[in-house]
Amino acid sequence: MRRRWLINTVSVVCALGLVCVLAVTGVFAEYYYSAMESDLSYRARTTTEFFADYLNQSYNAYYQSCINYAQSFDEKDRIELQFINAQGRIVASSYGPWAGQSPTTSDISRSMKTQKITTFVGTNPQTGERIMAVSSPMRYSNGEVIGVLRYVTSTAVMDRQVLQVGLIAVSVLLVILAIVVISGNYYMRYILVPLTQVVEKAKKITSGSYGIQIEKRHDDEMGQLVDAINEMSLKISQNEKMQTDFISSLSHELRTPLTAITGWSETILGGETLDEGVARGVKIIHKEAGRLTEMVLDLLDFTRIQDGRMTLNVDVVDIRGEFEDTVFMYGNRLSQDGVKLHYMENDDDIPEISCDPKRMRQVFLNILDNAAKHGGKGGKIDAAIALEGEHVVVRIRDYGPGIPEDEIPLVKKKFYKGSSKARGSGIGLAVCDEIVQMHGGELILENAQGGGTLVTIRIPVSQ
Repeated sequence: MRRRWLINTVSVVCALGLVCVLAVTGVFAEYYYSAMESDLSYRARTTTEFFADYLNQSYNAYYQSCINYAQSFDEKDRIELQFINAQGRIVASSYGPWAGQSPTTSDISRSMKTQKITTFVGTNPQTGERIMAVSSPMRYSNGEVIGVLRYVTSTAVMDRQVLQVGLIAVSVLLVILAIVVISGNYYMRYILVPLTQVVEKAKKITSGSYGIQIEKRHDDEMGQLVDAINEMSLKISQNEKMQTDFISSLSHELRTPLTAITGWSETILGGETLDEGVARGVKIIHKEAGRLTEMVLDLLDFTRIQDGRMTLNVDVVDIRGEFEDTVFMYGNRLSQDGVKLHYMENDDDIPEISCDPKRMRQVFLNILDNAAKHGGKGGKIDAAIALEGEHVVVRIRDYGPGIPEDEIPLVKKKFYKGSSKARGSGIGLAVCDEIVQMHGGELILENAQGGGTLVTIRIPVSQ
């Protein structure tokens, strides 16, 4: 926002300021040049009128009068007075009889041709100096133009004055820009600092920290925004608590009948007089009751995470042994569904680490179950554990369709199932991610090269 403000505001002020600088400099330049041109034109006209009486004399007497007048010219230190004949040669000059080469600027020929006072402003082709020259025609008694009277002066002093005006205007512009930037920065800081805090708190609310409140500092539009976000955060927190309480209550209520269903199905299956069809139905009941029990346990873990009641029973554990036992146990179950679980053994010396073995086994089982549900059509799941630096790294890969790229950042969020048609509550990965983070680790999901999904669990060896 600050950058956009600087670009939009300062660039506009700078553009307008440059226009003003050019306008002011142009006005002053026009004023100085016009004043000098008027002064030289007045001098040329009055001097020409003064010499009108001498034009009845002979050429020699006339030229001698010109020389005498030029020699007595009292402003020769800043203005040169020249008398130029019809051939363009200097007859007399206030700078002396050898004033230099005859001038070739356009004002001389134009004055002779039009018989009017003409002006030239530009570079002297002989010296390279910028000059202003005014030529006035001198007519003999018979009306013949016998030459011009010419005043010449350097514009260096005037150009310096114009430059000074331009520099003063630029300095004023820079001061104005500095005031705009300083005052604008103060104003933007007045807006951006509270806005940044609002954004940070809003991000926390978005990430799940419902109920947090933003400090209201001013009763203006920003204050109204803060009130709206605070009210939204409070209502989301209330709704979230109601939802969590409902899930927790429902989960506890479901555990009792599920425990009874599981227990009685096991008792019935233990009988010896069951009909084959009945036994098959009871096995289905037992299996589905077990699946529901796992979902209820996930819901209970989820409510504990939401309430901050989840704790770890940490012990020093052989993490390789825990993982291999989980893989062996789940591999037998997968083989019944035609999915091969391939354990990639290695010779890494993996030390025992401090962790909650029950929770870590829960993570392993949940990820293997997800690989079976979402990638089971690939017919194969790879599992490996290794020591990489200061971390124990577990990798589980399936050969299914993988995860759409736009869904990868969302799959660990609670209740998110995306485009998957597989059964599930959508909270298993959220629970696993929380457990891994509580161990100081990291759970990463990505699409594997060649297809399928790769899940990586990194747990630090020392915590």
